[in-house]
Amino acid sequence: MSNGPLLFKDIDAPGLTGLDGYRRQGGYEALAATLGKKSPEECIEIVKASGLRGRGGAGFPTGLKWSFVPKNSPKPKYIVCNADESEPGTFKDRELMEKNPHLLIEGIVLAGYAIGSATGYIYLRGEFAHLRDTLDRAIAEARAAGLLGENILGSGFGYQIHTHLGAGAYICGEETALLSSLEGYRGQPRLKPPFPAVEGLYASPTVVNNVETLMNVPHILKNGAQWYRQWGTEKSAGTKIMSLSGPVKRPGNYEIPLGLPLRTLIESPEYGGGMRDGMKVKAIIPGGSSVPMMPASQIDTHLDYESLNAVGTFLGSGGVIVIDDQTCIVDALWNISRFYRHESCGKCTPCREGTYWMVEILERIEKGGGRETDIDVLLDVAGNVFGKSFCALGDAAAMPVQGAIKHFRAEFEHHVRNKSCLVNRRRHSVSEVTA
Repeated sequence: MSNGPLLFKDIDAPGLTGLDGYRRQGGYEALAATLGKKSPEECIEIVKASGLRGRGGAGFPTGLKWSFVPKNSPKPKYIVCNADESEPGTFKDRELMEKNPHLLIEGIVLAGYAIGSATGYIYLRGEFAHLRDTLDRAIAEARAAGLLGENILGSGFGYQIHTHLGAGAYICGEETALLSSLEGYRGQPRLKPPFPAVEGLYASPTVVNNVETLMNVPHILKNGAQWYRQWGTEKSAGTKIMSLSGPVKRPGNYEIPLGLPLRTLIESPEYGGGMRDGMKVKAIIPGGSSVPMMPASQIDTHLDYESLNAVGTFLGSGGVIVIDDQTCIVDALWNISRFYRHESCGKCTPCREGTYWMVEILERIEKGGGRETDIDVLLDVAGNVFGKSFCALGDAAAMPVQGAIKHFRAEFEHHVRNKSCLVNRRRHSVSEVTA
């Protein structure tokens, strides 16, 4: 399996979860080369110049986000690591934290130094309880070695990191819902503006970055912006860890240079190795289940922000879900939509009601009771959710519906008119259900 050029380069090195093992791979060298030797402003400019964009899904420029934090605020400032990885099809942050926890700690301390923060939090998805122990052990090791706490490495800069376990709600991956949950309130999104950089955790300036984003920071500050730009494209710099799933021969996490063709990720022996059991690619969801799916005809699209946007979808969280030619798109979409209905927090009407409507219509179509008008009604409901909900969860629920009907409308129409499925695997089961 390819180890990747940067975050995955030493991911399987012996003892990497411990402080000694991490230091054998150059760990904490960025911290020593930065604290007291580069100014916070210089750190922000380096990260800006590197072109690093948030790896959690939105793709917002990281250095620019840091620069929004007011320098002269009398309030404490916070770094919050979003480790609430809940997007179906995405499982990279879990592996990064499991195997290299000290890299995350070093990234958080450096981000804190850049914005003038003294405290950071790692907000973990509830199902990641075992990772809390791993991270807490690494935090204790770093503190004992003078890499956390007061006067780190004699620089005069001090920093503390705390872990926090969420309750397992997908909405808490949204940054303002995460902050509400961290404060002890129900995990529901807040109105923006004000944005967290100005008024975030405890109404104080806060930067929320995800795990992969923060783990890039030590490498960038140690080696420089241009070094980081040797990978990727002009507008999509660096590497990205893609979680590849579906009926491929070698599913798993792969670190790729941004701009790699999607076909290479799926078919190359270095990555996915092609499809299993003679199956063919029918569709691909390139950025986690919340983004529009692509037909197989777009498999030569490059994996970067701009190329995917050009074909009507997104890089998102990097969860590449491959759908084979024996899978019913209606059934697959019904499954995805049930997830978003379950995870809607219920705060706003478009999302709360729209997700239920979409599931109800999809279930009717899938089970052979679809009406001639159902497909257009489904699109209408999705259109009344997209862009009209309080946070991005509504968009996440609507876009898979819009993408699936755009590219595979014939399958929906076949379901409605013939009360059966186009693909072999489903042909008999649908007739049995509706008999």
